Amino acid sequence: MTYQIRIAGFGGQGVMVLGQMLAWSATKVGLNAMFVPTYGPETRGGTANCMVTISKDRIYSPVFIDADYFIAFNEPSYNKFKGQVKADGTIIYNSTLVPKVDKRNNLIPVPATEIAMNLGEPRSVNIVLLGEFLRQTKLFKEDVIIEALEHYLGKKKEVLDVNKKALKAK
Repeated sequence: MTYQIRIAGFGGQGVMVLGQMLAWSATKVGLNAMFVPTYGPETRGGTANCMVTISKDRIYSPVFIDADYFIAFNEPSYNKFKGQVKADGTIIYNSTLVPKVDKRNNLIPVPATEIAMNLGEPRSVNIVLLGEFLRQTKLFKEDVIIEALEHYLGKKKEVLDVNKKALKAK
């Protein structure tokens, strides 16, 4: 069992936090994980993407060409990396910001920005997309992800509450 996951969006959308949470959660349950961040010229508003590899086996390289899963936060990121997904791979995309997609199998639209806005927390787009990834993969139990939320976002009740809702939102 190995998952190679690419996550991409604009800086400031929570791309890196999502990647870090996946890698951290993997290590919490005894899996091996590697996280490789890549930033564009500007941090906030520029392009950002990361690669996360999770495996029960030893990971020999943190870098890969084609992902098993691609989580696209916006249209430029979708267009840039859509060709770097395995033929049987899955693309989970923020359909609020990615209006047009190519025809292929395993496309999962999630109106993540719309859902986050309806929750009253536009910064939770990454957690909405994380929730869909977890529904697709069943990689971690909810308690591990809640612990990751606390670790990366803090333990303030209002922050945790909205992100728990975002995690479950569809």
